[in-house]
Amino acid sequence: MTLTEFRYIVALSQEGNFSRAAERCSVSQPTLSVAIARLEDELGVQLFERGKGFVSPSAVGLRVVEQAQIALREADKVKQLALCGRDQLEGPLRLGVIHTIGPYLLPQLIHALKVVAPAMPLAIEENMTHNLDEMLRDNAIDVAIIALPFAVPGVLTRALYDEAFKVIVPRGHPWESKEFINPEEVAGDEVLLLKAGNCFRDQVLGACPQVSSPETDVRLGHSIGTIRCMVASGLGVSVLPEGALRHPYSNDMISVIPFRAPPPSRRIALAWRTGFVRPKAIDALLAAVRALNNPAYRLVD
Repeated sequence: MTLTEFRYIVALSQEGNFSRAAERCSVSQPTLSVAIARLEDELGVQLFERGKGFVSPSAVGLRVVEQAQIALREADKVKQLALCGRDQLEGPLRLGVIHTIGPYLLPQLIHALKVVAPAMPLAIEENMTHNLDEMLRDNAIDVAIIALPFAVPGVLTRALYDEAFKVIVPRGHPWESKEFINPEEVAGDEVLLLKAGNCFRDQVLGACPQVSSPETDVRLGHSIGTIRCMVASGLGVSVLPEGALRHPYSNDMISVIPFRAPPPSRRIALAWRTGFVRPKAIDALLAAVRALNNPAYRLVD
């Protein structure tokens, strides 16, 4: 048995599909299938139950997958310890980031990080919070940039900055002349939201609970960029984080209106495992964030 085979069975267990597991492991489906069958032959047990349209671990397979995850984590620790013995700021850092942060923060962060740690490129995984939670615990990523709260056993967090929410409306909208918006007013028009499962959607609904009312017309979008375009086209109004609305993401076809003070906001944080062996890499990321010069991000001391 090999670590590669362990990666394959972990991927198949989590994806529940041979094609997706193969894609995740960057191999062909036959390669993954043959390797898993070979491991089953070697162990003399069936690790997965296969049916029409589904694949799931058998009872013994669940235990084997659990041990495989432990083995993969320990193997990665060996690599990290070796790297730590050389230079903690040399070599890729696996960074996870949620979809509503990545496109807006990363261009600035990478520029600042190049100054602090020029030999530490970022291998970026953009994903949903619940997936980054799992990837962090499974050692599939080293650190993550997420929105609080983020309570995960064995994971440390450090607050980075606060980001206010803003209301956006199409040009010519009746609200355009308003100096500010009250949260309860947002539900007075058709509201564009991210799809279920996105933590920013939950934060918007928490800030503007009336939007959850059955009387409110709601349309869904896949991304902040898509929602911004739909608002510009005149489809409705939305609430977005300030960092997604400043240059170069501003749009002359939409108007941005602040909430009445104090505005709803989110706190963004860095998360990493307690046993992570490159603490200087964490320090470098924190220093890069502190070097940002963006009024949308109010740094937390």
